[in-house]
Amino acid sequence: MNVELARQQWQDGNGRVERTRADRARYLRLAAQVDVVVAGLRQRVGQVFTLAELAAAYDGADDWARELLEDADPEAPPPLEAGTVADAAFHAYARGAADYSP
Repeated sequence: MNVELARQQWQDGNGRVERTRADRARYLRLAAQVDVVVAGLRQRVGQVFTLAELAAAYDGADDWARELLEDADPEAPPPLEAGTVADAAFHAYARGAADYSP
């Protein structure tokens, strides 16, 4: 995956989450889901990584993020916005990359 393209998708997903702030319940649900996926990224990628390594982990992220979210709350209905949540989580996690620049 091209790093710049991935970063654009991550930024777009983060923007979609941010635009839900007016719907407090939805925003809080999505923010909690982003935290679950960030924790998954910490396990998958580690704490020392580059943007290229993070972009490589992005391949198939919708699927494994959906699984993480389902496992985190098996009683909840299937997550409808797993792709958006994954993108926002990658956006947040990218700030910790060794080669991160805004």
